[in-house]
Amino acid sequence: MEKYLKILKNVSLFEGIEEMDILSILSCLSAVTVNFDKKQAVLIEGDNTDKVGIVLSGQIQIIKEDFYGNRNIVAVFDEGKLFAETFVCAEIKTLPVSVFTTTESVIMFINFSKLINTCEKPCVFHNKLIYNMLRIIAKKNIILNQKIEFTSKRTTREKLLAYLSAEAKKAKSSSFIIPLNRQELADYLSVERSAMSAELCRLRDDGVLNFNKNNFELL
Repeated sequence: MEKYLKILKNVSLFEGIEEMDILSILSCLSAVTVNFDKKQAVLIEGDNTDKVGIVLSGQIQIIKEDFYGNRNIVAVFDEGKLFAETFVCAEIKTLPVSVFTTTESVIMFINFSKLINTCEKPCVFHNKLIYNMLRIIAKKNIILNQKIEFTSKRTTREKLLAYLSAEAKKAKSSSFIIPLNRQELADYLSVERSAMSAELCRLRDDGVLNFNKNNFELL
């Protein structure tokens, strides 16, 4: 666990907690780490889990598929981000989504029930952990609401501009890199890839933006 301390001290769950105290907390939460290959399933829709995941390295995507196999990327999380906490906190018996890696990844799993319940030994960090978890869940709700804002736009052009504008604001620059390839971006925005690619070219021809693979610049 020690080799991941530099990452863990920047994880929102451990905000305000000294680095030297994180190891004892991980022991309290029965933390384990698992290595995953690229494009490997971490969790599958229908699974039952009481564990919260933390991405220690690599990247994951939260995927929702309909009856016909159409895929929708709900969210993308990279190093230092938590996932599954909302479902575990809500005590949802079976997961409504799947989680896949996009690269070789290392995931830490912690026992959620031990996070929200009192330790056998008095733990001075518990209240801080619970407070941090509440903040994380609240921020995730904001992110999901933002995605709804993107996908509720009427046209592919409006969806693209809403998403790219948000990414530019996040990067605090007109030039930025998005974490999605073309197919993944289409799945995230719930549009056809060919129509989206054509719209990107029109936006470039109209002088609205430039792009090269995942690199974009709003003009």
